[in-house]
This record gives sequence, C-alpha cells and structure tokens, in this order.
Amino acid sequence: MTADLAELVALAKEGDQQAFEELVRATYVDTYTLALRLTGDEEDARDVVQESYLRAYKGLKRFRGDARFSTWMYRITANCAANQLGKRVKHRHDELDDDGAMIDDRPEHDPEAQADAGDLRRRLTSALAELPPRLRTVVVLRDVYDLPHEAIAAELGISESAAKVRLHRARRKLRERLFNGRDTGEEEQAHAV
Repeated sequence: MTADLAELVALAKEGDQQAFEELVRATYVDTYTLALRLTGDEEDARDVVQESYLRAYKGLKRFRGDARFSTWMYRITANCAANQLGKRVKHRHDELDDDGAMIDDRPEHDPEAQADAGDLRRRLTSALAELPPRLRTVVVLRDVYDLPHEAIAAELGISESAAKVRLHRARRKLRERLFNGRDTGEEEQAHAV
C-alpha cells in the first residue's frame, strides 16, 4: 500500500486529478479519525478534513517525500484541527438552563457505569476533548497513532524534550480527570526508582 501511495503521490504532483482522488480515498478514514479525536466534534472534524485535503492539494508540489504521505496528512490535519479549535474557543457560548434542579448524573459516581468499557471510552474521549489543543495533539499522535517523540516534535515544530513534557502533562491531566485524583500507583513507582 505504501508503494501504491508513493506512485499516487508522484502522479498527483504531476497534476493527475484521479491520482489525488485515490490518495483521498486511501487516507480519508485515518484523516477523519484523527480530526475527530482532536476536535471531539463530528461537524468540526468534517470541516478539518475538508481544509486538510484542500491544503494538501495546494501544497502537494512542496511534498518532498521525506515522510510517508499519511504522516504528512497527520501534520496538516493536526494544524487544521488546532486552527478549528482556536476558532471554536473564540465563538463559544454556553447556555444556562433555568430548570434550577441540578442532578449529578456523572458516570464516575455510578460504580456499575464505571465497569462498562464503553463508558470508560466515552469518559476518555471527553477528558481528551477537555485538554488544551497542544496537549491533546501530542497525546493523540503518540498514544493513538504511535508516532515516536522525534516525529511528534518535527510535526509540531518543537523540541523532542518539549514533546515529552507535553505528553507527560497530558497523561497526568487525563489520569486526574479519569480517576478523580486517585493515585494510580505510577507516582509511587516513580518514587521507588
């Protein structure tokens, strides 16, 4: 598949519209999944994907092939998602209900719900969405897409040590949100070393 993508990239760089459409088809699911994980919203994810492919099409001649096309798309998608999230924060309006009755229906207060793996996934997605974009991007690229620290640093234009620090902070914030500050044993292990 990688060789096929390289051929498609070469053809698309020469102006072959059909080749670019094939590239989109071959990478769309991964690109959309990344956009959804970074934005936490389906509509925003669709906007990010559209913008990502538009940027890829316009910048294809500058793609040198040092990295795989899919990795290049991850970088473009992460940048577009960060832009989209910045727009969302500027135009965010929270509406308040006048119902008056506050019911605490959070799943972390229901032991049965915590046992459900689907619930944990939803909580993780929610906690991930609450992270600042710069932390969310690092944790998604490392823990979901398994990119090495070096590649993450290159993609984001930061040092490798900065990527590691951001990843550590993101994971700590996720643990705090998911486990309500309960010690997960990792800190005890760190102190023992």
